[in-house]
Amino acid sequence: MAGYLEVTSDLLDYVRGVSLDDDEVLHDLRQVTAGMLGGTTMQVVPEEAQLLAMLVRLTGARLVLEIGTFTGYSGLCMARALPPGGRLITCDISDRWNAIAAAHWARAGVAEKIDFRLGDASATLAGLPDDIGAGSVDLAFIDADKAGYPRYYEAVLPLVRPGGLIVFDNTLFFGRVLDPDPADADTRAIQEINSMLHRDERVDLCLLPMADGITLARKAEHGSTA
Repeated sequence: MAGYLEVTSDLLDYVRGVSLDDDEVLHDLRQVTAGMLGGTTMQVVPEEAQLLAMLVRLTGARLVLEIGTFTGYSGLCMARALPPGGRLITCDISDRWNAIAAAHWARAGVAEKIDFRLGDASATLAGLPDDIGAGSVDLAFIDADKAGYPRYYEAVLPLVRPGGLIVFDNTLFFGRVLDPDPADADTRAIQEINSMLHRDERVDLCLLPMADGITLARKAEHGSTA
């Protein structure tokens, strides 16, 4: 039985060369983001963004919720995968990068599908039940401040339909999840959300050792759905 393969830079280049669906808009947005302080750390890798787009298509999603917009790369990829009439609600606590995101969304022809919400994610999520209704989100992507993950999960789950999908980024958190006594709140929160999800009978779970850890949580279609 094969074990885990070490992904060298050459092998990653090969993977991207034979599978990445790239274009000028995506390339330019990655380059702009890479030139920012901390940009490469905060932006999802291209193959993860492509996976998100695939998941949007596989779930037949018409309403996607994103927690953490940054420069709009993952949102752009998911919006492109939506069918006509589909909608992406994306929220961020800062509008610092929104001009970059909006410009590239417009270039990609998806700006009309994207609803950007500025403000604290917890406050935004608290207002969504009255806005879109419970059980209306087909896919949610959580990639914001790590300390907030447990709160965001509990707020997002009621918004997601039974059979819908929640995707979490950074669930291996640079390997820091192995620290038995982490000093920082972000690592502790990632450890907490991983444990929460593993115990939670409301979801079916898969943690992929890809990128910095990607967790897929499918909302159960039976039992407790609160």
